Amino acid sequence: MSAFRLRFLPLVAALGCATTSPSTPPTPPANATASAPVSKASLTALKQELVTQHGEAQRARIERGVEQVAALWRPEDGDLAAFAREQFLPTGPQLDATFTRFEGVFEQFDGHMNELGRELQWFTDLDLGPLLPVEPLLAAYDPSANVTSDLFNAKPGFVVLLNFPLTTLAERVKEGPSWTRRQWAEAKLASRFNRRVPAAVEQKVSQAIADANLYIAEYNVWMHHLVDAKGQRLFPQGLRLISHWNLRDELKADYTDPRGLAKQRTIVQVMERIVTQTLPAAVIDNPRVDWDPFTNKVTAAPPESVEANAPQRAVKADAAPEPDTRYARLLATFNASRKVDPYSPVAPTRIARAFELDRGLPEERVRALLTQILESPLVPRVAKLIESRLGRPLEPQDLWYPGFRPGSKVPEAQLDALTRKRYPTADAFARDIPRILQGLGFTREKADVLASYIRVDASRGAGHAQQALRRGDFPRLRTRVEKGGMDYKGYNIAVHELGHNVEQVFSLYQVDHTLLSGVPNNAFTEALAFVFQARDLELLGLGQPDAASERERVLNDFWQTWEIAGVALVDMATWHWMYEHPDATPAQLRDAVAGLSRDVWNRYYAPVLGRKDSPVLGIYSHMISYPLYLPDYPLGHLIAFQIEEHLKQHGPLGAEFERMATFGSVTPDEWMRHATGAPVSADALLRATEAAL
Repeated sequence: MSAFRLRFLPLVAALGCATTSPSTPPTPPANATASAPVSKASLTALKQELVTQHGEAQRARIERGVEQVAALWRPEDGDLAAFAREQFLPTGPQLDATFTRFEGVFEQFDGHMNELGRELQWFTDLDLGPLLPVEPLLAAYDPSANVTSDLFNAKPGFVVLLNFPLTTLAERVKEGPSWTRRQWAEAKLASRFNRRVPAAVEQKVSQAIADANLYIAEYNVWMHHLVDAKGQRLFPQGLRLISHWNLRDELKADYTDPRGLAKQRTIVQVMERIVTQTLPAAVIDNPRVDWDPFTNKVTAAPPESVEANAPQRAVKADAAPEPDTRYARLLATFNASRKVDPYSPVAPTRIARAFELDRGLPEERVRALLTQILESPLVPRVAKLIESRLGRPLEPQDLWYPGFRPGSKVPEAQLDALTRKRYPTADAFARDIPRILQGLGFTREKADVLASYIRVDASRGAGHAQQALRRGDFPRLRTRVEKGGMDYKGYNIAVHELGHNVEQVFSLYQVDHTLLSGVPNNAFTEALAFVFQARDLELLGLGQPDAASERERVLNDFWQTWEIAGVALVDMATWHWMYEHPDATPAQLRDAVAGLSRDVWNRYYAPVLGRKDSPVLGIYSHMISYPLYLPDYPLGHLIAFQIEEHLKQHGPLGAEFERMATFGSVTPDEWMRHATGAPVSADALLRATEAAL
């Protein structure tokens, strides 16, 4: 699913930069505290005084540092000049010691706040039974919300700004290749204080995202209770699927089922009703009613059809939809995010912060990479190949065609039986991690060490990987484990999350500066996780690689990237729409998302998949619970492909994975040049796809 890297943004913020956005940010609220206007003359005099005291060689640092402090200084902060005289440090041992002290302190801040947050979300994240009423309240509380604000108030934040440089994305791209690792770490240190957002505002954002996560984690459909016009059931008893992950994965598995086409069309209909909010509220996580998703009729389920472990739910034969809850959650996150905008002059919208600060890639560059895939003349050629294999015209569900994957013709039931037997519990998967890692090319010694750092939990939702942020803590692997054991869907997710966890161990415990721990952005940890996930069947003893499977791998990567690129465009367009319509209601947002989904569908997908006006691109749950995360997936596919091409020439996987993951959080292109010798690009995938065809 995803690496858990979103909640603690104030502490693990990406490098700062100047940016512009096509959307106009709101004006600061009337009660916002503005930065203190410090006269140009007094700043000039202060700079000269410090240059006289510390020498001409320090002029550039002094001028930059004083300006950085002045931009965020407020009247209640006191005498700026007195602070600067006391706290400016010339280049030398004292500055070095201060840098080292900050690096150690922030590792502890980040790590312990992360651990507190994990504890607060323990019961909402994990499958530990019914929630106490207090659990959503605990999960919504962000203990880190006050830290950055407090560090400004107590002045350490200003010490950082006075002595270390804030850098723009343009500076890092141009000058970064010649920087030392210490310079990269200094830039990352300063970026923590590129904006001064009140703690109460940060807390509102955290609460909105926590509420959205819980909503998604509990959005299940009991598939045995989907019926057709004749009351027939297509799906087995007990099959409970979370939206969207399990619905999509079930759809993929149905290609090997004799009744698969009918099942797939039913799942697409369910997805479209979720997007348009016409799915009856009574059927959400409720196996005590039956539902025909085509007519939208709801009836009481016969008692003998109800699962033995069915949750207690009202038997309500009512087709009334939920009151646009999906979009109310998204709007709550948007409205909370807008309150940050006035305090973030370097990136005055959530859109700008997502691309310029978090990803380190301008939005237009990301958009260009996505459209390069979507508009490729290779798309209809691959589609024609799929059509020949299926023996029918393509339909909307073929957006998720999995037939290029090795072992894709193995029935899902057979895979489920294999994984349930091998992994009856989350602990069983944890015990098998050393063997899995050896199968991926790590030495036995390295596999044992890595496994000792990773903890595995049974997830309430689809699953995620939660990183550790200080040495001494352990990353967590969360995946879904049903009552009968881990099915193939859960196993596939677990292997993906294991890729995140291994990256997290390397990029924390083996990076030279903990200020650089992690990777450039979420797309990179997704890419490294995709490298693991692509080998999940091989790790089960299926789909051994050969020349034919290599060709299939390339075509699979291309089709998956094409699929998720349009989903990412919908996510991006949705946030632009919200900024352009800041007073929208949930119903208006619902109609907008459905419309944007249809627009992208009709432009790029309908000519290939045969039906116009499908809103299915809006189904991804990330849009609700992980704001603007979806562009990381197509980027992750492109990065993963470049990594795979490199591994073909420079394996083994284990040693190369370690070399890449320990490079740390620098700019995307700098990381990629270190990893593969080339910047982030779609060209490698397109060239390989053309050759495969």
